[in-house]
Amino acid sequence: MIFIAHRGNLNGPHALENHPDQIDECLKLKFDCEIDLWVIEKKLFLGHDVGQYSIDVKWLLGRRRNLWIHCKNMQALELMKSLELEDLNFFWHENDSYVQTSTNVIWVFPGKRIFSGSIAVLPETWLPEDSFFELSSCSGICTDFVIKYESKYNSFAH
Repeated sequence: MIFIAHRGNLNGPHALENHPDQIDECLKLKFDCEIDLWVIEKKLFLGHDVGQYSIDVKWLLGRRRNLWIHCKNMQALELMKSLELEDLNFFWHENDSYVQTSTNVIWVFPGKRIFSGSIAVLPETWLPEDSFFELSSCSGICTDFVIKYESKYNSFAH
């Protein structure tokens, strides 16, 4: 099971979501991270609704094996595509129920039917706490509560 910190959140939504230091903290704890990437006037930024935190391509590529990159504008999508790296995992979606990432993983919008091999996004917003077993068929969970879900999964799996 892959545990993905949604915007770098570990224990719930946090003021520093998408902040490069917060992303690094998650990676140091061995979690993958979903980040929101903007390209504005040929500069890279992280941030959900707007580009807030400046990064560079070197920062992004140095962490790419553990990032799930949500391209927030067409310029970000074009940049990711132009890099032509097999292990660069990126996607674009707005309100789609399902989207296929560049590494052929299905990213499932919150509340939509999950299935074997998919990534369940924000299960804390739609799945009752006592229904954790429903996530066991997924390849991963993207959540604001990644520490809690990893702990639940480890206790469930044993």
